[in-house]
Amino acid sequence: MKNIIAEGDLGVVIGEAESGADCLSSILAVYPDVVLIDLLMPELDGIEVIEQLRMKGFHGKFIMISQIVNKEMVGEAYEKGVEFFIHKPINRIEVRSILKKITDQFQLKNSLLLIKESLDHSERAKTRQQSVKEIVSSILNDLGIIGESGSDDIISMMEILIYESEEIIQLPSLKNLYESVAARAGHHHMGSKAIEQRVRRIMLTAVKNLATMGSIDYTNPVFEYYAPRYFDFQVVRDQMISIEEEQNEPKKIKINIKKFLQALYYDTIEKYNDGIM
Repeated sequence: MKNIIAEGDLGVVIGEAESGADCLSSILAVYPDVVLIDLLMPELDGIEVIEQLRMKGFHGKFIMISQIVNKEMVGEAYEKGVEFFIHKPINRIEVRSILKKITDQFQLKNSLLLIKESLDHSERAKTRQQSVKEIVSSILNDLGIIGESGSDDIISMMEILIYESEEIIQLPSLKNLYESVAARAGHHHMGSKAIEQRVRRIMLTAVKNLATMGSIDYTNPVFEYYAPRYFDFQVVRDQMISIEEEQNEPKKIKINIKKFLQALYYDTIEKYNDGIM
C-alpha cells in the first residue's frame, strides 16, 4: 500500500500502526488528512477507532480496508464517517482510483479557497446572492428530485436560512421554517401543513432513488455520500432490501426531515462560503 501511494504520487505516508489502540495516539499526534484503516485490527477494530477519533475532534477522512462484504457492516462503517472502501486482496488500480478521488477533493477545495481569496468583498457578496439556489438545485439533482413538487420549498428554506439569518448551528423548528416559506411566497393562508406534506413526499422519493442506486452499485459515489449523511442509513438499507427481494409492499419509510435539512444546510453553507456558484 505504501509503495502504491509513493509510486503513484498520491500523497505522503506519515505514520503507521500495528493495532487499533496504537493508531489512536499516532493519528492524533500527526493529524493526517486521510487515514487508511483496516476493519479488523487487534485491540480495537476500525469502526471503534473511528468512533473514538471523532469523539476527540479528529476531522480527517477515512478509507476503510476490508475483505468483508457484509452489507450491514459496510453500512455501519459509512454511518461512522468512512468515505470509501478498498477491498482485499489489495488491487493496485482500485487503490489508485480511490486515493485519486480523495486527492482531487483536496485540490478542488484548495483551488476554491484561492479563488475566494482573490475576489474582493463586494464581488463575492454579489456572487453569493446568486449562488444558493444553484447549490441546492445541484444537490437535489444528485438525489433525483430537482423539479419535483417540494423542491422549490426546500430551496426557499435554504435561502431563508442563509440570506436572512446569521450562520446557525441548530435549525429552527420545522413549523417556523414552513411558515417562513409560506410568508416569503405571499401565501400566509396556505399554512405549514401543505409545505410539510410536499417536503415529506419529495424526501421519500430521494430515499427510494438512493436505495435503487445502492442496490445496483454499493460504491456509487452519490449513494456513498448522501445515504448516510442525509438520511438514517437503516431506512435506506430497509428500502434496498425491499428492492432486492422484490417485495410488493416495502416497509413503511420513516423520514427524519430535520436531519435532511440540517445536512443540506451544512453542505450549502460550506459551498456558499467558498463562493461556489
